[in-house]
Amino acid sequence: MKWTKHYQTSRTPQNQPIPGSNQKANNAGGYAWEVSDWTQLDRFLILGSEGGTFYVGEQKLTIDNAEAVKRCIELDGIRTVNRIAEISESGRAPKNDPALFALAMCASFGNEQTRKAALEALPRVARIGTHLFHFMDFVQGFRGWGRGLRRAIGDWYNQKDVKALALLAVKYRQRDGWTHRDALRLAHPKAQSDAHQKLYRWITQDEFAPAQGLEIVDAFRQAQTAPLKEVVHLIEKYRLPREAIPTEFLTRPEVWEAMLPHMPLEAMVRNLANMTRIGLLTPMSESQRLVTQKLGNSEAILKARLHPIKVLAALKTYAAGHGMRGQGTSWTPVQQVVDALDAAFYTAFGSVTPTGKRMMLALDVSGSMEAGQIAGVPGLTPRVASAAMALVTAAVEAQHMITGFSAAGGGYGGQWGGGDPGMTPINISPRQRLDDVVRTVARIPMGGTDCSLPMRHALKEKIEVDAFVVYTDSETWYGKIHPAQALQQYRREMGIPAKLIVVGMVANRFSIADPKDAGMLDVVGFDTATPEVMGDFILQ
Repeated sequence: MKWTKHYQTSRTPQNQPIPGSNQKANNAGGYAWEVSDWTQLDRFLILGSEGGTFYVGEQKLTIDNAEAVKRCIELDGIRTVNRIAEISESGRAPKNDPALFALAMCASFGNEQTRKAALEALPRVARIGTHLFHFMDFVQGFRGWGRGLRRAIGDWYNQKDVKALALLAVKYRQRDGWTHRDALRLAHPKAQSDAHQKLYRWITQDEFAPAQGLEIVDAFRQAQTAPLKEVVHLIEKYRLPREAIPTEFLTRPEVWEAMLPHMPLEAMVRNLANMTRIGLLTPMSESQRLVTQKLGNSEAILKARLHPIKVLAALKTYAAGHGMRGQGTSWTPVQQVVDALDAAFYTAFGSVTPTGKRMMLALDVSGSMEAGQIAGVPGLTPRVASAAMALVTAAVEAQHMITGFSAAGGGYGGQWGGGDPGMTPINISPRQRLDDVVRTVARIPMGGTDCSLPMRHALKEKIEVDAFVVYTDSETWYGKIHPAQALQQYRREMGIPAKLIVVGMVANRFSIADPKDAGMLDVVGFDTATPEVMGDFILQ
C-alpha cells in the first residue's frame, strides 16, 4: 500500500484539508484558510456585500459580515471604530455605506466606551447629509433614540460652519425617507450661532431670515420660481448644485454649462453622460476641454478622494453609450473624455512605487467570479474588475505577465464539463483602454476554480517569478494540490523564494494564503492602499 496516497502534506487535493492545517470547507466544497475577523472587516468596509457572490446570496453574505463586525466590536470596540473611521476618511472604499452600517453597529452593540467613541466618530464617517441619513436609518434598526444619539446628531449640525451646513441643507434634502427636519426635530440641538438658529428655523418651519452664510439658501429659494435666465445667473453667482435646480431646467445645456466650472469632481464624473446627451459635451468644445483638464489634474483627484471604482464604473457606462440597465437613453461618447477617464483610473490609486521584481498577475476568471458586483456597481463583476485591478500593478512594473486560469480548449472546464481548467495568457496592457480590457476578459471561457494553476504553470514552463499575485474569491476546489503547496513546490524546485499575494475580490471569509507562511499575504481588492502594500511586501 502507498500510504502517502492517502496522507501527505506536500500534495493534497483541494477538496480535502491539508493534514495538520486548520483549513475549513469553503462555499465551493474545497478547503481554504479562514481570514481573521479583522481582515473580513476590511473586506466588508471596502467591497461591501451587495449582490452576494456565486455561492452566497446577498442576505447571507451581509449577515456573515455583520457577525464578523460584531465579533470585532466584542474583541476591541475602540480598534473597530478607529478602523472604520480610518478607511472611510481616507477614501479607501468606493462606497461609504458599509462604514456607516458598521459604525451604527458600534454605536449600538459596543460597551459604553465603544458607543461613545462611535458617536464621536460620526462626523468623520458621515461627512455629508446623505451619509447622516444612511447612518440614522441603520442605527434605528439596532437601537432607540437615547440621549447620547440625539446629542451626537445635534453636534453633527452644530460643529459645522454655517456656510457649509447651508450648502448641505439645499443639496441633500432627503434620503432613505429622512430629512434634515426629521433629524433636527429628533436631536433638538441648541444652535451655536444666530445664523445656525436661522438655518434651523428655515429647515424645520420653512421660515427664512437672511444671515451671513445663508446666501445659498436664499438663492435656492429664488431658483424654485425663477425663469431660466435667472436660474443660470443664480448658479453662476452662488454656485448652486444640481440638486438645487428645478427638474424642468436639468435638460438645458446652459444650466449645465453654468454648473460645470464649480461642479465637484465626483459629481462631474457621475454626470458625463447627461452632459453629453443634452449636447453640452461635444468634441473640441470648451466643456470638453474643461472636463478633460479636471480629469487630468492628479492633485485634484486625490484631494477629492475620487475612488477608482467610481471612475471605472463611469468609464464602463460612458464608453458604452447607453445606461447599464438598457438602451432607454443613449449618447455618443466623446473620445477625449473616454481617454481622460481611463487615465484618471490609475491616478485615483495615487503614487505606486515599482518594485523591479518579476511578477505573474493571475486572474481567476472562473464561473464564480462572474457573480455579484464590486461595491454594488451594475455589471462590474469580480471577474472583470480583477483585470482592471491587475493593470494598476502592470502599469508600473516592467517585468510582469498577465494570465488567467480558465477552461480548456475554449470550452467549460472542471465542474462544468469539457476538460480540466488551464492557464490562458491574457493579452491586455495598461496601454489599452480599460473598456477594451474588460471586453477582452469577458470573452475568456470560464472553468472550475483551481488557484494552484499559476504556480504549477510557472514551474512547468520554468518561468522565473518573484511574486505571484492572484486575484480571486478563494473559492478554489478543483485541483489535485493546494495553492500553498504548489507555491512551496515552486520554491523548492526553482530555487526562488517566491511570494504569494492573494487579492480578495469578494467579502467572504476565505483565503488560499497560509497565514503561517511569512511569504504569503492577503490584501483587499480595490482598496486604494493595496498596490503600495503589495509593493512593500514584495520588497521585504
